[in-house]
Amino acid sequence: MPTTSVPGVAPRAGASPYLLLTLAPFFWSCNWIVGRGLHEDVPPLAMTFYRWLFALAFLAPFAWPHVRREWHVIRRSARVLVPLGMIGIGSHNALAYVGLNYTTATNGVILNSFIPVMIVALSFVFLRERLAAWQWLGVAVSLCGVLAILSRGSLAALLAFRLNAGDLFIVLSMLLWSIYTIGLRWRPQELSLLAFLFSIIVVGLATILPMYVAETLVSRPMTWSATNVAAIAAVALFSSVLAYIFWNRGVEQVGASVAGLFTHLMPVFGVILAWVFLGERLERYHLAGIALILTGISLTSRPGAR
Repeated sequence: MPTTSVPGVAPRAGASPYLLLTLAPFFWSCNWIVGRGLHEDVPPLAMTFYRWLFALAFLAPFAWPHVRREWHVIRRSARVLVPLGMIGIGSHNALAYVGLNYTTATNGVILNSFIPVMIVALSFVFLRERLAAWQWLGVAVSLCGVLAILSRGSLAALLAFRLNAGDLFIVLSMLLWSIYTIGLRWRPQELSLLAFLFSIIVVGLATILPMYVAETLVSRPMTWSATNVAAIAAVALFSSVLAYIFWNRGVEQVGASVAGLFTHLMPVFGVILAWVFLGERLERYHLAGIALILTGISLTSRPGAR
């Protein structure tokens, strides 16, 4: 895809798309840790709603001038922006947080690593995009790294792995994210990235609002505390605003299939964060898996990758 500059983008024009695509999974890895940690106090739909409400508040002062200036583009592009907002902001995030009520953050982060396979398959089926042989090799090597971490270096453990209800919700969430990533192909090029993100957040909030109200009335309300609010605000700023800006810009420059492979970095960051902050042990199979993942990304991101 062309590397034209986009008005209203937070990172500077010369920022490497590969740097942006590395930072986005790092911020999302932190989100999974926070989402799992808050699941008893903050129900999944409340987490989704307030995460994006806070994100909209952070974004509004910077995006609103672009929204006003480009309103005619937003109205003309509603048939693209509405489904992207419903899938990429509302439904995708809600399903992920629902899944975290029934599975661990580690499983969630690792299952994210199947996104590249979904994106490559969907891109081939619907867009007829093809990867070179060495890029397919990179996907395979990186996936082997994910499986090495998932299995803890044991084939028997890998064969014994079973998906629970939470894992299935997360897999469905990942499918929606893959569709969103491919759908970025149709983002109006004359629409600045800040105006685009503002628009799809509004759509996502409208999508999730009735479900959040129903959850509060029928199931359980959110537990309000300074810690919970601060955690959601941090997720809103880093895992929502900055991560989405970085991801959208990276996909624009290198394409969905190559960008999708960078989600394999999530188990890398997840393992390291758990080792640093939670005191979990860093085993040899972790290091082997990380090495394979980084090798696969290096292969697929070589010059000439689409």
